[in-house]
Amino acid sequence: MTLAEELKWRGFIQDTTLENAERLDDHAWTLYIGFDATALSQTVGNLAPMMAVKTFLRHGHKAIILAGGATSLIGDPGGKENERILQSKDRIAANVANAQAQFALIFGKAPVTYVNNLDWYKDFNVLDFLRDVGKNFSMTPLIQRDYIASRLGEGGAGISYAEFSYTLLQGYDYLKLFEDYGCNLQLGGSDQWGNCISGVDLIRRKHGQAVHVVTLPLVINQATGKKFGKSEEQTVWLDPALTHPSDFYQFWLNTSDLDALNYLKIFTELDKEEIEGVGREQAADPAGRAAQRRLAESVTAAIHGADNLRICRAFAQLAFPGSRKDKGADADWPDVLELEPAARKIRLGDGTGSWQPAVLFDELLSKLPGVESRTQIKELLDNKAVKVVVKNAEDTDLSIQPLDSRRTALGGEPVLIIIGKNTIRAIAE
Repeated sequence: MTLAEELKWRGFIQDTTLENAERLDDHAWTLYIGFDATALSQTVGNLAPMMAVKTFLRHGHKAIILAGGATSLIGDPGGKENERILQSKDRIAANVANAQAQFALIFGKAPVTYVNNLDWYKDFNVLDFLRDVGKNFSMTPLIQRDYIASRLGEGGAGISYAEFSYTLLQGYDYLKLFEDYGCNLQLGGSDQWGNCISGVDLIRRKHGQAVHVVTLPLVINQATGKKFGKSEEQTVWLDPALTHPSDFYQFWLNTSDLDALNYLKIFTELDKEEIEGVGREQAADPAGRAAQRRLAESVTAAIHGADNLRICRAFAQLAFPGSRKDKGADADWPDVLELEPAARKIRLGDGTGSWQPAVLFDELLSKLPGVESRTQIKELLDNKAVKVVVKNAEDTDLSIQPLDSRRTALGGEPVLIIIGKNTIRAIAE
């Protein structure tokens, strides 16, 4: 497939300043895409644009990944009804460092340049900015942009001059990258069209050159009708300190049948032939969930590495032995417990390693993240939403036993605790 064909097949083109998408095949591109640094880590929602960049890289183009060390100090007003709460410079700097480490992991040795827009804004004189940048923008089209008009209109919360100026900052980013790196294409989310066009217009005014924009469509969860990642109870982070790899793996494994094959196109580098093969396997055996397993394996390996993937698969097999389709889950429970970080293990009683056949599981559940009250614990137990994987006393065979009261007699030593389909935690011996 050509670049344009692959981008369209994977669903990576919403709008473009080019005459048509096929014109993408006529140029050598140095593209850039910017990422916000207001959060501690990038999330699964940031993966789609990263995978779009990787598509360009596979076709021989170059990329610039911009971390918004300056723009994140202001905050993008798009999609916000009220002013953002400003974060400290130290917090943003730490977020940028974390984001750049994640980018380097994802893109590896590919021809990618990493920049931080704070590098050119930190010493930018305000008068020079107003003369060299602000003078090239007319107020009329700016206040007509939807996100600004909604804040200024009746019932709107208003908008500060700082957030109003955000689009000028993003426009100047494109100009700076054009001048310093020959950047000629910007990728952005579909909600960033106006900000992207600011850079196109600024470069045309300053240099008389045509540069271009491609925006990416929102990824919609077909099962919920909501934006991908927005319907989940908790944010799924790329940083393993914020979302453990086993939870990350389970997130993808729980993808609906409606979304799984489409997500393989968006979030993995599997080619068309491979994905069509997975589709045939899924159609022949829907209960086997081939698409979900391949999705979870591919994305987890890309973000957390092959060793963590092996542990995640073993976790899933231990927790859900009724679905033993995963031939790669060859780690047994001692391996999993040993490799599981101590901070993730839940100790019984006084932490001496001893356990009793009848355990106060309401105390155990209260130690789980996301379990916030005794009322919630009672509801979980009443609804039989909690199960425990136990090791029989005679051997290492595992069985799953449900909990239906705060004190439950188990037929073996507890190893893992499961809530619903998502939360799995090791129990320290």
